[in-house]
Amino acid sequence: EIKGIIKMKFIVFVLLVAVALAEVHPVNDDIVREIKETATWTPMEPEENPFAYMSVEQIKGMMGTKLRVYEDTNEEITADIPAEFDSRTAWPGKVHNIRDQGACGSCWAFGATEALSDRFNIEHDMDIVLSPQHLVSCDRSNYGCNGGYLDKAWKFMKDTGVVLDSCMPYTSGTTGKDGECFTHCTSETDDEFRKYNSDKATMTRNVQKTQQAIMEEGPVEAAFTVYQDFMSYKGGVYKHTTGSMLGGHAIKALGWGEEDGTKYWIMANSWGTGWGEDGFFKIAMGDCGINNQMTFALAHKD
Repeated sequence: EIKGIIKMKFIVFVLLVAVALAEVHPVNDDIVREIKETATWTPMEPEENPFAYMSVEQIKGMMGTKLRVYEDTNEEITADIPAEFDSRTAWPGKVHNIRDQGACGSCWAFGATEALSDRFNIEHDMDIVLSPQHLVSCDRSNYGCNGGYLDKAWKFMKDTGVVLDSCMPYTSGTTGKDGECFTHCTSETDDEFRKYNSDKATMTRNVQKTQQAIMEEGPVEAAFTVYQDFMSYKGGVYKHTTGSMLGGHAIKALGWGEEDGTKYWIMANSWGTGWGEDGFFKIAMGDCGINNQMTFALAHKD
């Protein structure tokens, strides 16, 4: 009988430990309540949040960026940096719409190809969308749906090049798999298997250098640490308020501004238009390591 009681107590203990270790879903009423009470930005209600229906594991799986801190580059800033700048208004029609990475940690590939696509459009007056799938399937220096490094993605775009999205459409968001690295177009298209390259990438955490690059050449890729509260962002200037870390995430930086004394970056996410400000967001400069690894290169024209 005593053995039975001890065994029962042990089972209860194991269950309690399991419950304690079970992760709280990042989209919940408590987090939203805390954001409302303490933050200067606006959260969305859990019932309208597209991530409310995903598991914690699935959400963490989307955070596919391996974070690094780049060296500070002390180069001369030649441009006068204005108080605000937005690539969408500076180059109307040249900055692409919000996309959706789906159930794959491919943010690193989206941020890279989206920034380079916009740069081709701005620098060479083109209208192209490059393929994140090409990076996910073919960049062997990175890890496909399991994540990647920004600098390695841009090295791939320089050395190998990336085809058009219409040639190799995005499938990993549905399958959750990297997919095969094809050497021909996978869609019924007239596109030839033509690759578009970047020049050598600049990697910096110098804010003014990044601002000058955006202003003169177009959007850049950036990365930061995502915490639970970010999943509920709806509007305003995001600052980490509550919740634990979920992982590293890459996005596209379009510009900057200032609101109530807080300087912020304007970002394009890859979570569809049902999240944030129609898929975009603003984040306080320096928050969550957002300044640490700005990555960009000129679009290479033959």
